[in-house]
Amino acid sequence: MRTSPAPVPPQKLPETVAFTRSELTRILSVYGYFVAAGEWRDYAIDSLKDAAVFSIFRRASELPLYRIEKRPAMARKQGAWVVVSMSGAILKRGHDLAQVLKIFDRQKLKLAT
Repeated sequence: MRTSPAPVPPQKLPETVAFTRSELTRILSVYGYFVAAGEWRDYAIDSLKDAAVFSIFRRASELPLYRIEKRPAMARKQGAWVVVSMSGAILKRGHDLAQVLKIFDRQKLKLAT
Protein backbone atom coordinates (compact mmCIF):
# COMPACT_ATOMS: atom_id res chain seq x y z
CA MET A 1 0.00 0.00 0.00
CA ARG A 2 1.29 3.38 -0.93
CA THR A 3 1.21 6.26 1.49
CA SER A 4 1.10 9.80 0.33
CA PRO A 5 3.84 12.10 1.52
CA ALA A 6 3.17 14.16 4.61
CA PRO A 7 1.63 17.52 3.79
CA VAL A 8 4.13 20.32 3.64
CA PRO A 9 3.24 23.26 5.86
CA PRO A 10 2.69 26.43 3.85
CA GLN A 11 5.70 28.70 3.64
CA LYS A 12 5.18 31.86 5.60
CA LEU A 13 6.29 34.90 3.67
CA PRO A 14 8.68 37.10 5.63
CA GLU A 15 6.96 40.04 7.24
CA THR A 16 8.01 43.45 6.01
CA VAL A 17 7.95 46.73 7.85
CA ALA A 18 5.89 49.48 6.22
CA PHE A 19 4.79 53.03 6.98
CA THR A 20 1.23 53.63 8.12
CA ARG A 21 -0.88 56.17 6.27
CA SER A 22 -0.52 58.76 9.05
CA GLU A 23 3.26 58.30 9.20
CA LEU A 24 3.58 58.66 5.45
CA THR A 25 1.34 61.76 5.48
CA ARG A 26 3.58 63.41 8.06
CA ILE A 27 6.76 62.56 6.14
CA LEU A 28 5.31 63.71 2.81
CA SER A 29 4.27 67.06 4.29
CA VAL A 30 7.90 67.78 5.21
CA TYR A 31 9.02 66.47 1.83
CA GLY A 32 6.50 68.67 0.02
CA TYR A 33 7.80 71.79 1.74
CA PHE A 34 11.33 71.20 0.45
CA VAL A 35 10.12 70.24 -3.02
CA ALA A 36 8.23 73.55 -3.20
CA ALA A 37 11.42 75.32 -2.15
CA GLY A 38 13.34 73.56 -4.95
CA GLU A 39 15.69 71.69 -2.60
CA TRP A 40 14.49 68.12 -3.07
CA ARG A 41 13.28 66.49 -6.26
CA ASP A 42 12.74 62.76 -5.77
CA TYR A 43 12.07 60.11 -3.15
CA ALA A 44 11.96 56.35 -2.76
CA ILE A 45 10.12 54.14 -0.30
CA ASP A 46 11.50 50.74 0.65
CA SER A 47 9.76 48.15 2.80
CA LEU A 48 12.39 45.76 4.10
CA LYS A 49 12.28 42.85 6.50
CA ASP A 50 13.57 44.89 9.44
CA ALA A 51 12.90 48.51 8.40
CA ALA A 52 10.84 50.86 6.28
CA VAL A 53 12.95 53.55 4.61
CA PHE A 54 11.95 56.86 3.01
CA SER A 55 14.94 58.12 0.98
CA ILE A 56 15.14 61.75 -0.13
CA PHE A 57 17.11 62.77 -3.22
CA ARG A 58 18.23 66.08 -4.69
CA ARG A 59 18.45 64.36 -8.08
CA ALA A 60 17.32 60.84 -8.91
CA SER A 61 20.79 59.85 -10.09
CA GLU A 62 22.50 60.66 -6.79
CA LEU A 63 22.73 59.01 -3.41
CA PRO A 64 19.95 59.96 -1.00
CA LEU A 65 20.52 63.17 0.97
CA TYR A 66 18.56 61.76 3.91
CA ARG A 67 16.93 58.53 4.93
CA ILE A 68 14.02 58.47 7.35
CA GLU A 69 13.93 54.97 8.80
CA LYS A 70 11.36 53.13 10.86
CA ARG A 71 12.98 50.26 12.78
CA PRO A 72 10.46 48.61 15.13
CA ALA A 73 13.14 46.36 16.66
CA MET A 74 14.76 49.48 18.18
CA ALA A 75 11.48 50.89 19.56
CA ARG A 76 12.16 49.96 23.19
CA LYS A 77 15.83 50.88 23.14
CA GLN A 78 16.62 54.11 21.31
CA GLY A 79 13.41 54.69 19.42
CA ALA A 80 11.98 53.27 16.23
CA TRP A 81 12.62 56.44 14.18
CA VAL A 82 15.93 57.67 12.84
CA VAL A 83 17.08 60.29 10.30
CA VAL A 84 20.36 59.40 8.59
CA SER A 85 22.45 61.77 6.47
CA MET A 86 24.12 60.98 3.16
CA SER A 87 27.37 60.20 4.97
CA GLY A 88 25.64 57.68 7.24
CA ALA A 89 25.66 59.90 10.32
CA ILE A 90 22.59 59.63 12.53
CA LEU A 91 21.14 63.14 12.78
CA LYS A 92 18.18 62.40 15.05
CA ARG A 93 16.73 59.34 16.75
CA GLY A 94 13.62 58.96 18.84
CA HIS A 95 10.35 57.31 19.74
CA ASP A 96 8.07 59.92 18.13
CA LEU A 97 8.08 60.65 14.39
CA ALA A 98 7.04 64.29 14.86
CA GLN A 99 9.99 64.94 17.17
CA VAL A 100 12.43 63.23 14.81
CA LEU A 101 11.21 65.25 11.82
CA LYS A 102 11.92 68.49 13.70
CA ILE A 103 15.52 68.10 12.52
CA PHE A 104 14.29 69.60 9.24
CA ASP A 105 12.84 72.71 10.95
CA ARG A 106 16.32 74.25 11.13
CA GLN A 107 16.69 73.80 7.40
CA LYS A 108 13.30 75.41 6.82
CA LEU A 109 14.59 78.49 8.63
CA LYS A 110 17.64 78.58 6.36
CA LEU A 111 15.37 78.46 3.29
CA ALA A 112 13.18 81.28 4.60
CA THR A 113 16.07 83.73 4.97
